[in-house]
Amino acid sequence: MAIKQKSLGMNFTLLFRYSYREATPRLLSVVVLCFICLIGYSDKANGETLTKDEPYAILQDRLIRDGFERSHIRSLYSRPEMTLDQRALAAYFSHREATLNYDQFLARSSIDRTIDYLGRHQKALKQAQSLYGVEEEVISAIILVESRLGTFIGKHLVLNTLSTLAALDDKDCRDMLWNAYAKQKAPGSRKKFETWARRKSTWAYGELKAFLQYIEDQKVDPYSIRGSYAGALGIAQFMPSSLLRFAQDGNRDGQINLFQHADAIESIANYLKQHGWRPGLKRHEAFRILLRYNHSKYYADTILRVAERLEKLRPK
Repeated sequence: MAIKQKSLGMNFTLLFRYSYREATPRLLSVVVLCFICLIGYSDKANGETLTKDEPYAILQDRLIRDGFERSHIRSLYSRPEMTLDQRALAAYFSHREATLNYDQFLARSSIDRTIDYLGRHQKALKQAQSLYGVEEEVISAIILVESRLGTFIGKHLVLNTLSTLAALDDKDCRDMLWNAYAKQKAPGSRKKFETWARRKSTWAYGELKAFLQYIEDQKVDPYSIRGSYAGALGIAQFMPSSLLRFAQDGNRDGQINLFQHADAIESIANYLKQHGWRPGLKRHEAFRILLRYNHSKYYADTILRVAERLEKLRPK
């Protein structure tokens, strides 16, 4: 200890032998270096120092730069389940709308279950039809196709799904997906894959920000919300951006929760009305509006066919 003190004393003596002009820049450099080290130590002590190898490190920094609170973002992404979901990415990448079996929703068993749904949720459906002018058969048909009347809402953690898709903005994440899956099963070239991944990451980042806004506004636990491999959630299978713009508190309990039938029913009705739905639409007009809910022509046609069967077969 005595030796160290003597050494320090000699160093300070030598330091002050320099001219004022020479000493000042050196002292300033020492102060700046110490300040930087202290900041790094503080971040590490608080568990906030991230490396590029950690899941979503780049994504977290991007969210923080866009105005989300640092401590909140760090906390959200600190859970072990927050890791790149390769299965969801693979499912999304290989999704082909034309291969889906829409005929299953036109089977008599599906129609009968939907007729039963109309009876069980008659109050909410009639209220939505009265307020928004959307026929209850159309609303019920959408719920049948979207979530099998609320019985199949998806099992992927929405926060993680959207984060995984948004993280495709990072080259390392794109390389991982290409090498692990897409290279063998992709229908096109690496260039096509890169174009798809960049487009999806831009879209998913917007949806992720909307989801973070929703959980903050509604004070809900993000780890309790599961949905599709694309991030759609609830009985109505809304994307978070649609949830913020069109979702309604159908049961008037003070919270918007699309896992509750009354909220989902009224939210669907409001969505369609805001996109031009009105009583007495011609079929081609209704078809065009339904394409805003899902861009698939198979989907829009199935909704209308189910609604037509419901109107014909349900008890009057």
